Amino acid sequence: MSLFTHEARQFKFDVLREVAKRSFEGKINEGTPDEMATYLIPTNHADFRCCVYKEREIIRERTRMAMGKKPNVIRKDSASPHQIVHVLEAACDGCSIHKIMITDNCRKCMAKSCQAACKFGAIKMGPEHAYIDYDVCKSCGACAKACPFNAIVQSERPCVRSCPVNAISMDENDLCMINEDKCISCGACQAGCPFGAIEDISFMKNVIDDLNDGQKVAAIVAPSIQGQMGNANLNQILQAILEVGFCEVWEAAIGADKVADFESKELLKHKGEGIKMTTSCCPAFVNMARIHFPEVYEKNVSKVVSPMEATARLIKSKQDCKVVFIGPCVAKKNEALNDWSVVDYVLTFEEIAAMILAKGINMETLVPTVKDLASVHGKNFAQGGGVSKAVVQSLKENGLETITAKYADGAAECKMNLLLMKLGKFQEDILEGMACVGGCISGPAGIESSAKVKQTMAKENAAIKDKTIQSVLDEIDFSSVNMHR
Repeated sequence: MSLFTHEARQFKFDVLREVAKRSFEGKINEGTPDEMATYLIPTNHADFRCCVYKEREIIRERTRMAMGKKPNVIRKDSASPHQIVHVLEAACDGCSIHKIMITDNCRKCMAKSCQAACKFGAIKMGPEHAYIDYDVCKSCGACAKACPFNAIVQSERPCVRSCPVNAISMDENDLCMINEDKCISCGACQAGCPFGAIEDISFMKNVIDDLNDGQKVAAIVAPSIQGQMGNANLNQILQAILEVGFCEVWEAAIGADKVADFESKELLKHKGEGIKMTTSCCPAFVNMARIHFPEVYEKNVSKVVSPMEATARLIKSKQDCKVVFIGPCVAKKNEALNDWSVVDYVLTFEEIAAMILAKGINMETLVPTVKDLASVHGKNFAQGGGVSKAVVQSLKENGLETITAKYADGAAECKMNLLLMKLGKFQEDILEGMACVGGCISGPAGIESSAKVKQTMAKENAAIKDKTIQSVLDEIDFSSVNMHR
């Protein structure tokens, strides 16, 4: 079954589906990566790489990550367990390894401006055009600026270009490296790599093992799951998750309603003290503040937990079970590894879809037994601007004063506005930051386009457009839940 036009993502999904199937059957072992390599690439014909052996090695690395392991068994990797995003070395050699390149537009002109501009003697003249001696080239770009024909091009690798915090560099073999001290686990490099050479470690096998062992495992789904599974509606998707073996399934939007209520009161306290505040539901945004703007993190970032965490704490206050969050976000896996989190595992939409298919469940034929409880305000946490709008709504419902809000759409805007807050130049009362442009509906582990998800959410949620945040909180008792990080 093809879900993606991006062939690397389809290969990843094929691996996830097969690992899920074998996990349910109890057939995962040390030899699984080798078995998967020949199962998915049975011929000796290479379709994407130089040879079938490299293609199979990529499948092995993908399989290891789907099994919850680091991709390479040989490389000495000092990354901590909190580092979720890793590089598949076998896949990371398709990019051009040179930042500066001379194209066929070079006329080998008499001025030789490129050669004159180079301070390192890296520009040489060949029979037909100039060429670069990369042993001495420093990639400074002076030659490109000097060329009158624009025959010399500068290009960044997609992973480097996509990283908002400069956490990507190259090692001595020109393979991508991720600086854990800078990485915010946003998944932008993962989404940006055209070869699928950067991936997130999966906890899918851990979850399936617990289900196979008969443990009680509850699921929490992000609101952006609407529209992600073909034509299945939200309640059919929730029913499918129950059919997989989860004992309960909750919407994180219920926790979002409580977060909006709690954060609105926290914001008024900040405003009374003359302190600006940021939202806290996007883990990549929070990571950016914590790692790159520590003063802002300590002073301005909301201390309320995310909707995922609030819902997980609610579930565990009611029963003894494990809790799994399901969403489009790679950074949620990182968030769940914090000491204060009660979430046991995080799965992506790709991973839960693989599990559903592995069990042979047809979502579109299911008759749901689950009940939709959250408000549209909590559900809209999935879309850019939805968090601050929900905070305003909560204030309105409680007859409290209004506030001013600003939405930072994507990591670049988040970074700029955190800097403004650090410098004391942020004007509004609250900053909502979403690392993914458009919000969670554009998360790197989503299946469908953000446009389809947004359209589906609008259609399915129209029936509850008048449901208030307070009515949800009257029905769901959060009184025993600690809402602080």
